[in-house]
Amino acid sequence: MGIGVLAIAALARPALSADKPGPDLSDAPWPAKWISCPGACPGGPGVYHFRKRISLGASPARFIVHVSADNRFVLFVNGARVGDGPARGDLSHWRYETFDIASLLRPGDNLLAATVWNCGTMAPVAQMSHQTGFLMQGDSASESAVNTGASWEVEEEKGQRFVGVSFADLPNYYAAAPGERVDGAAYDWDWRSSDSKGAWKPAEAGSAGDPAGYPGKAPFGIGGGVNEWVLVPDELPPMEYSEIPVGSIVRVEGTGAAGFPATIPAHTKASILIDRGTLTTAYPDLVVSGGKGAVVRITYAEALVDAKGKKGNRNETANRSILGLNDTFVADGGAGRAWTSLWWREWRYLQLDIRSGDEAVSIDSVKAHFTAYPFRERAAFDSSDPSLRRIWETGTRTARLNAHETYMDCAYWEQLQYIGDTRIQALISYVEFGDDRLARQALDAYDWSMTSDGLTQSRYPDSLPQIIPTFSLLWVGMLHDYMLYRPGAGRLAEWIPRTRSVLDWYARHQRPDGLLGLMPWWNYGDWTADFERGIPPLDEGGGSALLSLYYMAALREGADLEAYLGNASMADDYRTRAEAIGKSVRRHCWADDRGLLSDTPAHSHYSEQTNTMGVLLDVVPKDRQEAAMRAVLSHTLAPGQPTWGEFSPASLYFRFYVARAMDHAGLDDLYLESLGPWRRMLELGLTTWAETDEPTRSDDHAWSAHPNYDLLTLVAGIRPASPGFRTVLVAPHPGALTALSATMPHPAGGDIAVRYVKTGEAWRFEVSLPPGLTGTFLWNGQSTALAEGPNVVDSARR
Repeated sequence: MGIGVLAIAALARPALSADKPGPDLSDAPWPAKWISCPGACPGGPGVYHFRKRISLGASPARFIVHVSADNRFVLFVNGARVGDGPARGDLSHWRYETFDIASLLRPGDNLLAATVWNCGTMAPVAQMSHQTGFLMQGDSASESAVNTGASWEVEEEKGQRFVGVSFADLPNYYAAAPGERVDGAAYDWDWRSSDSKGAWKPAEAGSAGDPAGYPGKAPFGIGGGVNEWVLVPDELPPMEYSEIPVGSIVRVEGTGAAGFPATIPAHTKASILIDRGTLTTAYPDLVVSGGKGAVVRITYAEALVDAKGKKGNRNETANRSILGLNDTFVADGGAGRAWTSLWWREWRYLQLDIRSGDEAVSIDSVKAHFTAYPFRERAAFDSSDPSLRRIWETGTRTARLNAHETYMDCAYWEQLQYIGDTRIQALISYVEFGDDRLARQALDAYDWSMTSDGLTQSRYPDSLPQIIPTFSLLWVGMLHDYMLYRPGAGRLAEWIPRTRSVLDWYARHQRPDGLLGLMPWWNYGDWTADFERGIPPLDEGGGSALLSLYYMAALREGADLEAYLGNASMADDYRTRAEAIGKSVRRHCWADDRGLLSDTPAHSHYSEQTNTMGVLLDVVPKDRQEAAMRAVLSHTLAPGQPTWGEFSPASLYFRFYVARAMDHAGLDDLYLESLGPWRRMLELGLTTWAETDEPTRSDDHAWSAHPNYDLLTLVAGIRPASPGFRTVLVAPHPGALTALSATMPHPAGGDIAVRYVKTGEAWRFEVSLPPGLTGTFLWNGQSTALAEGPNVVDSARR
C-alpha cells in the first residue's frame, strides 16, 4: 500500500476465468514497456511513484488493465485504491495482475498512479527480483492509452525508506519484510493527485512486456540489460482486503488519552499498547495531525515478553514489554497525514511509542485492514466436547493467516512457502475450504524450483536457495494427496514426470545394505530432542532408518501416481524398490525385544518419528503395530514415562504423521487424548498454533494446524476412498464423544455431511452424500454401502 488518504476496498477482477484471470496475450510481446526512474539504482532499495493522465469521452462499461512490477506495486485510479501485486513468483514466471478499473473512471481527465518499491538487499527472502520496474498493458486498442512507456511520469519518493531489522528487536531468525521509515517533511503527500508538485520527470522506457508463450522473447530490458521477466497471469483471486477492529487499548503511559484521537503534549514521551485479542495479518492505518518533528514508532508483536524475554501467558500485559518489527513515522506538522505500510504486518499486540517535539501531536486514529487469501470456510465440526470448538477455530485462524499469495510457514518471522508445511496446509485447504487454487500454485512453484541434479528446493519462491532432500520426497506426497482429493489427472500429468528425478536422486545414494547412505544438503527429519538441526541420528556411513523410510514412502506414492497415469511397469518397479528398503530397515533396525525400530543399525537411539513411519509403511510387523504405537504414544499422552535408552518424541509438526500411524494401527479412538499440546497452548493464551512446544519462536505456524484435518478425516472419519475423491469412506472414531456433526466440501460439488449421536451404548450414524457420490461406511470392522443422499446406520441393529 502507499501513503495518503485511507484507501477504499480493492476492486474485484473481471469475471474472466477461475484458472486464467486474463485473456491470452502470449502470442506477441506487449506494446507496453517496462519503465523505471532515470538515475535510480536498478537494484534498490527505493520507493517510486508513477503516474499518467488519460482523457475519456465517456465512462466506459469495461476497462481492463494488466499490471506488474518489480518488486511490488499498489495501483490507484483517481485517488482510489485498485489493488496490489504482483503475486510472488520467479523471473521465468513473473506474474501480472488483471483489474477492471471502469467503475473508477469518469468522463474527462483521469489520473492513474502507482507506488512501486524495491527493498533491495533488505527484501524478504521469498521475494525474487531482477531490477526495479513497472508495467501496465491495456487489454485492447481502446485501452492502450494506459500502456506504460515514456509518456508516464515518475518521481523517487525521498521521504520513505526501508530499515533493516535489528537483532535487538527480533532476536531470532527473521526473513520477512523490513521495517519502514517515513519522513513527513520530505514526503510528497499529494502524489496521487493532479496537484502534486513533486520532482516528476519522464519515466525511462525499456523492453516490451514478455508473456511466457511468446517465442521471440524481448532481448533488452530497462536500461539495455537482458529482459529477465517472463510474464504469466496470476491465477489466484485478489487477496482479501477489509477493515477490521484494531483492538483495545490495554496500557497507556505518558498521556491521559484512553482512545483516539489521542493528543500528546509537546516535549512528551508517551506509549499506547493495543491488544487485538487474536493474531491478525493486516495493514496498519495511522492518521497523525500536527506535531512537527514528532516521532511515532509502531511495534508489532505476537506476544509480550517478561524481563527474561519469555512469553509466558499471552494474555498477560503487566510487567511485560514489547519487542518486534517496527515502523517509524516522523510528523511534518500537517493535518490528517495518513500512513499505511507497503507490506502487511502480523500482530496481536501493537504499540505506539510517541516522542513529541516543540508542538503537541495528535494521533487521530489507528485502524487496520485485514489481508489474506480469500478462503471461505465450507467445512464444519461440532461435538459434545465444547473445547474442540476452540481447537477448530484456532486451527482455522492459523490456516488463514498463513495463506496469502503463497502459503507461508509463519506469517511473522519468515513468510516462506516450505514443502513440509505446505503439504499440511494444502490438505486443510481441500477439506475445510474446498479450494485447491493456492495448492496448485505451490505445486507449480516446487516444480519450477527443480535443481539440475533432480531435487526441488525446500521452499519457493526463494531468493536464497535451500535444499532439504526429504522435502522433495514430501512434494511427491503432496502430488499423491492432490490425486486423492482433486478430480482429473490433467495437472498431474505435467508434474509427475518431474518426480522421477527426485526418486532417482535417492537411488544414487543407497548403500549396498539397502539403507540410504551419506547425502549432501540438509537431511531434515523433525525438530525434536536429539535430532541436531532436525537431522536424525546417523551411523558412520550415514545410515538412517527414518530417512530411508521417507524414501520408501515416496516410492510407494510415486508408484500410485505412475499407475494413475497408466505407467504400470514404472509403478511395479517403484513398489519393488520400496519393499526392498522396508526389508532392509527391518533387518538392520528392528529390536524384537523392545518391539520398536531403532534409528540406526547401532540400536542405541529410538524415536517416535522412525516408529511412526515404520507403522505407516508396515515395516513394523502388523501384529506388533498397536503395541509399538502405544509405547511411543506414552510419551505424548503422559510425558515423563521411562525411555528405552535415548528416545526422541515427535514435534507438533510431525504429530500429523503420528495421527496417520495411530489410524493405521487401529488406535484412532486415542486421537482426542493426543491433543494435550494444543490444549496447553490454549491455556497459555495462544490464538494460533505455535511452531514448537514452549519456548517457541513463532506463535503462528501453519504446520501445527493439522488437528482441523484430523477432526474431519480421523474423528468424523470422512476421507476419499479412490483417486479424485470419486468414492468416499466414512469411518468415524469419536473416542469419548457422545455426539458429533461435521461437514466437508466435495470437489465435484455439494457437501458430505455426517451426524453421530450416542444413546446408551448404541450409536446412530447419519451420513448425507452429494449427488453422484457413493461409498462405504465402516464401524467396528463392519461395512455398509453408502448411496447418494441420506443414509442411516444404527449400531444397535447390527
